[in-house]
Amino acid sequence: MPQQKYNKLAGKHVLVIGGTSGLGFAVAEAAIESNARVTVSSSSNSKIEASLASFKKSYPGATVAGYPCDLSKPTVEADLEALFKQVGQVDHIVVTAGDKLAVAPIQEVTYERIISAGQVRFVAPILIAKVGSKYLNKGPESSIVLSTGSVSQRPNPGWSVVASYAAGLHGLTRNLALDLKPIRVNLVSPGAVDTELWKDYPEEVKRGFFKEFSDKVPTGHVGKPEEVAECYLWLMKDTNATGVVADTSAGSLLV
Repeated sequence: MPQQKYNKLAGKHVLVIGGTSGLGFAVAEAAIESNARVTVSSSSNSKIEASLASFKKSYPGATVAGYPCDLSKPTVEADLEALFKQVGQVDHIVVTAGDKLAVAPIQEVTYERIISAGQVRFVAPILIAKVGSKYLNKGPESSIVLSTGSVSQRPNPGWSVVASYAAGLHGLTRNLALDLKPIRVNLVSPGAVDTELWKDYPEEVKRGFFKEFSDKVPTGHVGKPEEVAECYLWLMKDTNATGVVADTSAGSLLV
């Protein structure tokens, strides 16, 4: 039996945009543990430096690098071009980058808030696919993995703007899978996950939500980043999967 038959990420170059915190950090760790070469990017130089230090401490033999790119700027396409010139050829691009969720009652929504809410979470992934595909080998061994959320399938009051962009990523993923073939394009849809995203909420609010969620879902717990990271690994490794929306939400869509 050939060795490394299933460890398909060994020796591959994985770029994680948003890889300095939360799900992206976990995906980067998982790729490193799969013996991949990993590059992370975020808008914060200090976060990049801290992440690289953490990777090197946990995985002394790892090949890791990091470069900044702020997806919130109007110059995002030019900035992505500059990023990929630094990063070079890659085998997989994972996008987990996000910003503060634009949750608000519909009567408080403004034109400016609608446009701003889509910059990082919808506009940037399109441009990442446009620019990044030029740096991917043209074959099903290469992939782009985007990220959405359960609100794309289960509505919540006050989430109309967020849900619109999140649901739009479903259509974007399927169309990109055709536009960029034979490069594969897939989408991960996490539910509630215990990440830094909750830092903007009071601790009692977080605890209350986590308890309510855990009591409701079939798995009985809020997702951990290292659990959800497995979904990204699958979609990078499975050369037969493209145009897939993969749900990893503790079964929350069932109840």
